[in-house]
Amino acid sequence: MLTREIMVQLFPESAQFVDSYLPFLNAVTDRYQINAPRRQAAFLSQVGHESAGFTMLLENLNYSADGLAMTWGMRFSEKDSSGKYILVRDGSRLRRMPNSDAQLLHRKPEAIANRVYSDRLGNGPESSGDGWLYRGRGLIQVTGKSNYRACSLALFSDERLLITPQLLQEWQWAVASAGWYWASRRVNVLADGDDFERVTKAINGGLNGHAQRLKVYQEALSVLG
Repeated sequence: MLTREIMVQLFPESAQFVDSYLPFLNAVTDRYQINAPRRQAAFLSQVGHESAGFTMLLENLNYSADGLAMTWGMRFSEKDSSGKYILVRDGSRLRRMPNSDAQLLHRKPEAIANRVYSDRLGNGPESSGDGWLYRGRGLIQVTGKSNYRACSLALFSDERLLITPQLLQEWQWAVASAGWYWASRRVNVLADGDDFERVTKAINGGLNGHAQRLKVYQEALSVLG
């Protein structure tokens, strides 16, 4: 069983929330057999990363133009005639040069969500507002209308999350949705193996933040093992 001490050790920033989420966390890890050290360490590292250390249950899309260029380079970065990103020096590092779209969407989170999540994940076009309505929520950042529908059917046997997606900002459903997502993608099987990159790809779709996830995974293994 996960304890308050374990969670605060791994995610000290969540100390103010731990008593609210811990009962639900233990119930979900029990229900979905996230019960061996490798499984628990993998689960905690992934949902911890997605939720900024068990402190955020709603996706922050307040990107600057530079942030858009770094996060969604294909959409928001300038490229040269050969199709390569144009890089500019920022102090000691290089960053991608934002394009005109990035400049227009600078610090406009609703418009950003409607742009980047349009016509995908079951969402309608940009004008539908689905991108903003079904932006990432819960510990694992359930995103997109189709995922909200599937999650709702699994948790409630109806489609209430399409009407009240804000339910995933409540600790009970934030944690439950993470358990559902984990189980629906059979991540326990991946966590039992030795390739942690496959776990990250199953959750993230890529390797964004993988080094940070791996660091927490290793710390969690030490604490739990």
